[in-house]
Amino acid sequence: MTPKYHERIALYPGTFDPFTIGHLSIINRGLELFDRIIVAVGINDSKRCYRPTSERVEHIKGVMADEPRVEVTSYDGLTVDVAARHGAQFILRGVRTVADYEYERNLAYANRRISGIETVLLYTLPELQYVSSTMVRDLDRCGYDISQFVPKAPDCEHSDTDIH
Repeated sequence: MTPKYHERIALYPGTFDPFTIGHLSIINRGLELFDRIIVAVGINDSKRCYRPTSERVEHIKGVMADEPRVEVTSYDGLTVDVAARHGAQFILRGVRTVADYEYERNLAYANRRISGIETVLLYTLPELQYVSSTMVRDLDRCGYDISQFVPKAPDCEHSDTDIH
């Protein structure tokens, strides 16, 4: 008897303000582990975002347009609740530093405790370890070209290289 196949779905949550080449790397590597990835752009009232949520969603959709296994949505509330709504069994997160690891470990424990969902942490590739949304926003704020840090969305009206 052949075992029944269950699609492995991961939710990749974040504010993605902006969506960087580091985020894209995590998605591409995650697709080696999961059948589908739902990129969930969180609405976080405690963070002042440069771009409206709708623009961040559209930009990521544009970047991922050629990858049918990636869905992009926005959400408000608990990550585990949006994961459940989408049938995701896993939360996918990227880790750049020890501080990231400590933060993500605690979230993973809490999420598993309240919902049973597992978190999969992928370490950032060494050559991308220094890339963060905060750094990219700071460079942009000071007038530097950030195009090397943000993936261009083909045929996208808005480019995250036009943040300001």
